[in-house]
Amino acid sequence: MAITRKGLKLLIIGLLVMVAGYILMMGGSSKDPNVFNYAMFDFRRLVAAPLVILCGIVIEIVAIMKTPKKDNNKTDNKEQ
Repeated sequence: MAITRKGLKLLIIGLLVMVAGYILMMGGSSKDPNVFNYAMFDFRRLVAAPLVILCGIVIEIVAIMKTPKKDNNKTDNKEQ
């Protein structure tokens, strides 16, 4: 199979990290549309959430591109 059990776990972890980033980005709305709310320009939404999402994307790329290690014991037994 192309994706191993460890790769599948990394895919799920990357997805959860990305979802956490989108959750961090939520909020900042104003109850009164005539009043401007500066909460949407805080550090969490502008810096932290995009960095968390990018970390999730990197985890996804690593999980997809990582090749499984070959077991040397299996090849040694075939030669004997």
